[in-house]
Amino acid sequence: MKYFRRPISLIALCIGLAAAPVAMAKTTGQTPSQDERVDTVDEVVVVARRAGAPMWEISSGDSTVILVGAISGIPREFAWRPEALEAATARSQRILYPQEGRASLSDVFRLIWRIRTIARLPNGKTTADYLSPDMQARLEALKADDRNPAWRTQSFVGLSFDLLEKAGFERRGGRGAADAVRRAARTAHVDGEPVGIVRGDELVDNLITQPPETYLPCLEASIRAAEAGPDGATARLEAWRSLQVEAVLATPLDKALNLCWPSGDPEIAPVLRGQWADAAKLGLTRPGVTMGVAPLRILAEPGGVLDQLEAQGLEIHGPIWREDQR
Repeated sequence: MKYFRRPISLIALCIGLAAAPVAMAKTTGQTPSQDERVDTVDEVVVVARRAGAPMWEISSGDSTVILVGAISGIPREFAWRPEALEAATARSQRILYPQEGRASLSDVFRLIWRIRTIARLPNGKTTADYLSPDMQARLEALKADDRNPAWRTQSFVGLSFDLLEKAGFERRGGRGAADAVRRAARTAHVDGEPVGIVRGDELVDNLITQPPETYLPCLEASIRAAEAGPDGATARLEAWRSLQVEAVLATPLDKALNLCWPSGDPEIAPVLRGQWADAAKLGLTRPGVTMGVAPLRILAEPGGVLDQLEAQGLEIHGPIWREDQR
């Protein structure tokens, strides 16, 4: 049953019951004057600069985009200050949340039907057939206390998630930036929608058809993260809370998460990144303030959303995200 539950939980990370996208507007019955809009934007800028999560502000004319750099795996007991994020949410006209999945009953049945393909390596293959001798030895050391040898034939997707949990990653964490924004948006009656939809059948097809070699970089990075242990996960959280963006992206755990499914998938990853880049550009054509809660790496990685916006000559206010900005 272990291998039955694991892929289901992996799909659940990306597939939710997505509501149909809705048109978003926040109205007061009056059209604000230009002075009022400028005052509001100034307030948002000030809030963004003292945020407890990395936030960047970009303006073009009367359009402003606030990009919030979120990370996954934040434990419920981890303390950080969401007040500035909540204040910025209340001043936004629209909010974009991370992508959601749309799965049908047939997707679930197909997943169950192909569970053996998704959960295990091809017949007769073990991790030693793919890893270098050095990496295999390091994996053996990490699994020394595991009495069940079945991990040697487990799919790299499932095995990597096991190692990430050993590294201290809490994939069921529930106190992240998106959670804080959703709560604040409900209070302030600010509408929002996912930045994009990922179809469940595409996710299932992806898990079934990708060869194990696709996720070899993920497995190797997960081994390094597991070797760093929970201290590495703590360092990632502390760096995020203190707005040290480069330090977050440099941690073994964050590197591994970037290389693993679905973020590191060669077919899914470009779609996720493209949707956020397009949404940021579109937000700069809409009056008022658009907030987007995006994965930190998609925003701040080399060639990411922030680099793309800067390349267009736009001024970006917020934490340093590259070494050459120091």
